[in-house]
Amino acid sequence: MKRWFTRVGWRHLVGVSAVAFSLFPILFVISAALNPLGTLSSTELVPTGATITNAVNLFDRTAFGHWYVNSIMIAGTASVTAVFLSLLAAYAFSRMRFAGRRVGLLALLLIQMFPQFLAIVTIFLIFSEISDYWPSIGLNTSWGLIMLYLGGALGVNTWLMKGFLDTVPKELDESARIDGASHVQVFFQIVLPLVTPILAVVGLLSFIMTINEFLMANVFLTHPESKTLAVGLFGLVAGERNNNFGLFCAGSLLTAIPTVVVFQFLQRFIVSGLTSGAVKG
Repeated sequence: MKRWFTRVGWRHLVGVSAVAFSLFPILFVISAALNPLGTLSSTELVPTGATITNAVNLFDRTAFGHWYVNSIMIAGTASVTAVFLSLLAAYAFSRMRFAGRRVGLLALLLIQMFPQFLAIVTIFLIFSEISDYWPSIGLNTSWGLIMLYLGGALGVNTWLMKGFLDTVPKELDESARIDGASHVQVFFQIVLPLVTPILAVVGLLSFIMTINEFLMANVFLTHPESKTLAVGLFGLVAGERNNNFGLFCAGSLLTAIPTVVVFQFLQRFIVSGLTSGAVKG
């Protein structure tokens, strides 16, 4: 027994300890969400009289339904558009040679070193003016926030995709052009299927980052029904953390559902994209 523990057993102990350490916060949040009293002080690891009252009250007392729809729409639209724009830029930097190519790549990298929040005052003033002329894309609008997120769509995503595109043999492009394929056909029919894995990864990371983004959204969105999940849930515990803790935890569990669904949808593309498109018809 001692020899087994010295060789293998301690690894199992470390693994079980790591799993327990990681699962404890999740169990605590689930317990708080099912706690009938819904307060932080009354929350226990194993709730007494578990109920879904907090989830029901979350929809009845707050605009959680609007927050949910806003977050999914904003995160979905922004992430898909950001992936497409980054792919176009990465394809140009990877496959084409033009003046300013190296400077453009370095500029994208340097700009990303400065967080977008540094320009929050300027951004707020700009969108305040936009709200007077085009209210549909101004403050407290989903489309305005999407435009704000797309302002930083390039950068790291472009570098990741360019690195992946550089590994795709250019001979595939050349052979397709010899057969009469246009640049658009090469891009969508030859290159795009081969880079599906990086598209899935970047899309997932963009979705997670956008749906969890708080700082910019908190400044940009002030009307209750225009808020996202991150901003709305923060408002529940900003003033009365003890009283609304159950509502906050219930909302946190529901917030995780879109991310899990997107991950389950995209994970198959990470593997299947490695082999698709490699055979020329």
